Amino acid sequence: MHLTYHLSWGLVFSVLLCSSCSSKTDGLSERSQKNYTEWSSYLGDPSRSHYSLLDQINKSNIGQLEVAWTYHAGQQGKGNDNYIQANPLIIGNVLYGISPGLKIFAVNATNGARIWEFNPYEGTDNSSFSRGLVYWESGSEQRILFTADQYLYALDANEGSLISTFGEGGRVDLMQGLGRDIAGLNYRYHTPGTVYQDLLIMGALNAERLPAAPGHIRAFDIRTGDQKWMFRTIPQPDEYGYDSWEDPNAYLTAGGANNWAGMSIDEERGIVYVPTGSAAFDFYGGNRKGQNLFANSILALDANTGKRIWHFQTVHHDLWDRDLPAPPNLVSLQKEGKTIDALAQITKSGHIYVLDRVTGEPFFPVEEKHYPESDLTGEKTWPTQPLPLLPPPFARQEFTEADINPYSKDKDSLLAVFKRLRSNGQFVPPSTEGTMIFPGFDGGGEWGGAAYDPASGILYVNANEMPFVLTMREVKDAGVEDMLALGKSVYQANCMGCHGAELQGSNFHGSAPELKNVKKRLSHEEFKAVVSNGRGAMPSFAFLQDSQIEALSQYLIGKKDGEQMQLKKTAMKKQQQKPNVANMRYNHTGYNRFVDSEGYPAVKPPWGTLNAIDLNEGEILWSVPLGEFEELTKKGIPKTGTENYGGPIVTAGGLVFIGATKDEYIRAFDKDNGKELWKYKLPAAGMATPATYEVDGKQYIVIAAGGGKVTDKRSDTYIAFALPEM
Repeated sequence: MHLTYHLSWGLVFSVLLCSSCSSKTDGLSERSQKNYTEWSSYLGDPSRSHYSLLDQINKSNIGQLEVAWTYHAGQQGKGNDNYIQANPLIIGNVLYGISPGLKIFAVNATNGARIWEFNPYEGTDNSSFSRGLVYWESGSEQRILFTADQYLYALDANEGSLISTFGEGGRVDLMQGLGRDIAGLNYRYHTPGTVYQDLLIMGALNAERLPAAPGHIRAFDIRTGDQKWMFRTIPQPDEYGYDSWEDPNAYLTAGGANNWAGMSIDEERGIVYVPTGSAAFDFYGGNRKGQNLFANSILALDANTGKRIWHFQTVHHDLWDRDLPAPPNLVSLQKEGKTIDALAQITKSGHIYVLDRVTGEPFFPVEEKHYPESDLTGEKTWPTQPLPLLPPPFARQEFTEADINPYSKDKDSLLAVFKRLRSNGQFVPPSTEGTMIFPGFDGGGEWGGAAYDPASGILYVNANEMPFVLTMREVKDAGVEDMLALGKSVYQANCMGCHGAELQGSNFHGSAPELKNVKKRLSHEEFKAVVSNGRGAMPSFAFLQDSQIEALSQYLIGKKDGEQMQLKKTAMKKQQQKPNVANMRYNHTGYNRFVDSEGYPAVKPPWGTLNAIDLNEGEILWSVPLGEFEELTKKGIPKTGTENYGGPIVTAGGLVFIGATKDEYIRAFDKDNGKELWKYKLPAAGMATPATYEVDGKQYIVIAAGGGKVTDKRSDTYIAFALPEM
């Protein structure tokens, strides 16, 4: 059956009763209007608009903007996950934020003076990162909610102390209540949950390899921590979508199909909109044949019950890691003289799906296009993929020979590599010779999301145009009596995707370090503890058998003195008798950017852009480079743009603010034409979405400047800007 778009009419009937609800001023909800001086929700408001009605800072005075205060959150974290991606909250005159290692803090929003801080990792060496916090209030109660590793915490917003009546002593173990034992698997949530009345609706960040936890959507009581409902993104027998998986037992072991990017909510209708990612394993689906609902889907769920109202699948049987990377923007558009409440979902591929909020019907035509079959043994690609005809993609869709970077000194060698690859645009299946993924695994659009101006119907979105090369490698069975061969096999099946085929490391998933010299950093016992328990951005691999972890340790660190390189027959026999669902026929050699010897993208510029898209007409109004490499500009090369992480905000003052770039600037653009009006050099790259707010009649712009991801420089700084006192 055709499962791209499907509507549950029984549930839609009730929300249709509210479909004529008139939009409030400027398209914002009543709550957003009331609190327009604050930034009380992740990305601005429950509709994830990234928009503010504040206009004190505007096009006429932006050049006067200066630093109002800075706050050093402390280098709390250790290792490669030590950075800030948080979009802070501002309630009244208090700003709530997160340190690089996930220490929660509150400061005075007018001067950065510390009020309180809370460290979920107090007394440990653990660290992590988060993209934001949840604020909830009811009467005199005010709470801050956040996640650290597998736990959901609730704090008193005024004191920073745990709410003892929430869960067990102030926290809930999110690994419980999924209906499946996921002990030893990766399960956390870096993005803030979504509030609806007294419910907190959440997804999860799961492993993208196997074994992986399922990505079910759940709602928790904010007062008690009790789980109230769950929507299974991998359907069970007798549930809609179950037959989209060819294996009737897929629901018992399949993982992923998770929401890691956050959600949007229509508070008036009580509908939560949930974008999901791919099913595991990302790049080979021989063990998950079928269309794979509800992976890569926009889900409209009843926020009270979790019942599905409608869904729209953007990629069938994903083999390209095309997770939906950000919450959809809730928008109101004009069509044939009528106002249509819709949503706009950006994608990694650079497309925007514009759908009716109530029915899921596309606002612009969507065409199912045919694509090639896979030649990997056991794979079965889906024959078509749905692509919107409007708006046009906001990132290039194909990398051709003519697109080789003309400014690179390595043009000839880049061309030689390119000619060995498959590069025919979107949805060319993964291959052993290498397939071009362009835009790359990080987009196109990414987790920073898009900003929507409700006064004009224009969407502002930043894009990456970095090419990646996806190369598949068949995983060979190790000789079970050879410890090193087994270790190499375990590495290829479980570690190679992040740390690379040559142990070189990667800055894609949490900056996985190189492992060529791991023996200089860790002993055998320390290494095995990290593999078993996880550390920082690295998840636990506790599902591996002891003999596999031992073999991996000897493969990467070396033979233990006096120890034979043979597995005991009893261990071999135990290993052979215990099936490992992580065994896959193919793995990939890592998230490999296609760059020249100096690290510049192999494709001609632009490498990063900021784009304005008229959603009513479905057209791109302007596109400008975002960021620059000053050393190239000095050579006379036009601004190239850079890779960028973090999103924009747009204000009634006519401005688009965004950090995100490798060159460490925060910038302000004229929202009407894309002209750069102001920029400021940050202590480190601001790879987080800014926020704006007003206290005592004064408007501020604030951003977390933590660096990391694709930059070496790190910082613990929040920096706020305002106009000078008159």
